[in-house]
Amino acid sequence: MAKAATQTDARLRELGFDPAVPPAQAVATLAAIRGNGSLDAAMIARALGGIVAPEAATALVAMEAGASGPLRREIRRALFKLRQRGIAIPEPIATSKSSPAAAAEDLSAVISAADASGARIAWLVKARSSGGMRRLWGLVSETDGLLGLTAESVTRKEFRQQRSEVERRAGTSLIDADWRMVDFILCDAWRRTPATRRGHVGDFLTLRSELVASSPSQDFHHPIYDELAAELAQDPTAELMRDPDVAAFKLPAAITKPYVDEVAGLRDSVIVLSRIQQEDRVNIVVEHALGELLAGDHAHRLRRHLEDTAYFCLHTGRRPLAGMVAAAAARLRDGADVKRAPFFQAFMRAQLGALLAEKQEQAREEPRLIMTPAEAIRARQAAQSRMRGRTR
Repeated sequence: MAKAATQTDARLRELGFDPAVPPAQAVATLAAIRGNGSLDAAMIARALGGIVAPEAATALVAMEAGASGPLRREIRRALFKLRQRGIAIPEPIATSKSSPAAAAEDLSAVISAADASGARIAWLVKARSSGGMRRLWGLVSETDGLLGLTAESVTRKEFRQQRSEVERRAGTSLIDADWRMVDFILCDAWRRTPATRRGHVGDFLTLRSELVASSPSQDFHHPIYDELAAELAQDPTAELMRDPDVAAFKLPAAITKPYVDEVAGLRDSVIVLSRIQQEDRVNIVVEHALGELLAGDHAHRLRRHLEDTAYFCLHTGRRPLAGMVAAAAARLRDGADVKRAPFFQAFMRAQLGALLAEKQEQAREEPRLIMTPAEAIRARQAAQSRMRGRTR
């Protein structure tokens, strides 16, 4: 423990924190370090617990409003230390967004990022008064709902070992998360699970009631809108599509196919179009696709994917990326016109491009018995060119 504290102190000093400066300045420095995501939030809480001043207590109470699991316990320890040293602790920050069960201190959660197929691991955990933990383990799909569900009791040692093993085998991190968010993800996945498959994943509502007393929420105020409030005004750029977590989302092929066929038709048209003309017409197709496909349930699903991706990025130390992803989610949340927004243009081009490439690959593998008009013109021009060569 002493070694870990020494390493934390050294890291804080590297980042510009000096405990000897006036308390207000020290607290402001820690807030800046937390804001740029360069240090784990629990370490920030621990450092605040060493600043014997009301400013530190206020900062810790503000952190506690959106915290859960190990982070919240670290904040409570820091506040206890300040209280012992005579610092008055402000009242907790009230929020109308939180559910009646939000005060439950024995609930925590763990979640992974979504993989290329849109599946992720979600654990909801409750500490047992007799020792150990009760865990609800879900495998959640963005397209198919709840794929699997188990409920089991584990010791804390088993929990840590199994968490490490899952991370090793899955090749991804499991992060501590707001239990209310993970509970909503599981409940939402259950609602989206086809009735024909629900029998295969167990009685979710009964198993959930062992951990959470309140009824499943129909909606959820995602914590990224509070944690990344300062970054929401920025314009999300096309560069976001380079992040694999963002790009993992896929629209159903059935709804994108008509637009893919339209783009393919531009390339095979009998009317000879220049590359600039083709690109202008492709832009029109992309805008139509954005206006018609990013509405209703599809927009809601993409928004949730972006919200959860922003949360995962933020809590794995990638705040700038998290802010940009959250800004994109906020555009969908607010119903903004995204048809000409750079990120959404790049997103839709990637959706159409992937299906178009698949279609072209299938066409290359199948025997061709009929030429398109454009192919017929090119073949005729090639034949005429060969004939002219022979008559010279």
